[in-house]
Amino acid sequence: MLADEYGTASNIKSRVNRLSVLGAITSTQQRLKLYNRVPDNGLVVYCGTIMTDEGKERQVTIDFEPFKPINTSLYLCDNKFHTEALSELLDSDSKFGFIIMDGNGTLYGTLTGNTRDVIHKFTVDLPKKHGRGGQSALRFSRLRDEKRHNYVRKVAEIATSLFITNDLCNVSGLILAGSADFKTELSQSELFDKRLAAKIIKVIDVSYGGENGFNQAIELSSEVLSNVKFVQEKKLIQKYFDEISQDTGRYCFGVEDTLKALDLGAVETLIVWENLDIARYVFKHPVTEVQTVVHLTKEQEKQRSFFVDEETNTDLEIVENTPLLEWFTENYKNFGASLEFVTNRSQEGSQFVKGFGGIGGLLRYKVDFQTLAYDSDEYFSD
Repeated sequence: MLADEYGTASNIKSRVNRLSVLGAITSTQQRLKLYNRVPDNGLVVYCGTIMTDEGKERQVTIDFEPFKPINTSLYLCDNKFHTEALSELLDSDSKFGFIIMDGNGTLYGTLTGNTRDVIHKFTVDLPKKHGRGGQSALRFSRLRDEKRHNYVRKVAEIATSLFITNDLCNVSGLILAGSADFKTELSQSELFDKRLAAKIIKVIDVSYGGENGFNQAIELSSEVLSNVKFVQEKKLIQKYFDEISQDTGRYCFGVEDTLKALDLGAVETLIVWENLDIARYVFKHPVTEVQTVVHLTKEQEKQRSFFVDEETNTDLEIVENTPLLEWFTENYKNFGASLEFVTNRSQEGSQFVKGFGGIGGLLRYKVDFQTLAYDSDEYFSD
């Protein structure tokens, strides 16, 4: 494909554009030689000339395998790198399970973002109703009911083996779909695992079975799926507000208190706004070589006072400068906490962002932050 594009790009009239595009295609072709097959999740390659901070031009080639499967096939020449397809991968990380069940067989699938996977399917041959009369009518009816019952049992057992891992449900929600009454029978059956029954978010009628039914079920349930994350987020923030209103002391908010609680290993769930705009700086004094960690907002970054030691009027050396959001993502497991990103689209989310700065946590035990503030000798007098 790139060889064809190389031929097409040779016809670009502007000399600068033509050389830039041809150079980028050649670099990409060289980079592709490092791969002997397409990675499991797909491949993303960005290549082009960028302007560095010093005002110089530099050619870069970035290639990587996305952390989740990417379903987009895209070739673009532009004055910027397009990351929309990657942003979509970040939007939805919840996994939903689908069971498409009708009289011909059952399909089990999962949906994560825009990636759908068929994880298991089987067909079944059930006896149909017929008009044979006489003494056999009751026996045929009993055999038919027994086979239907065994079919429902088999579907329920396979669902448990696929969607339960370590005694916990491994999907955020479960959708049952089908063209006959089997799906309703399954949802109400005693044979269906109670842990899975609690996760059913919708039972829908589809016209087909198998993969066509799976595609139709995804279309019909798209609105419900988008609401699940919203509802989960509201529940989490409401739980946080309940801790505050009951004054249990098992909560923290603000950068300073949250980081102290993390150091203590007290944070059970770290709640962070997905657009938190705070940078984490690690400064080093050039003389004493003492390192300090400071968290600055965009407005504070513009103030020079944070980058200078006021006593000696010495410029501090910046050892590290990373967004706090990124630092949390990389390090939250080291503190034994779970990390939850929230938006400000719900009323509770907006209140959390405006009132609590978009950062807080639910604690395992009560922490008195006022006593923690006086851990330095300078606060104690004779």
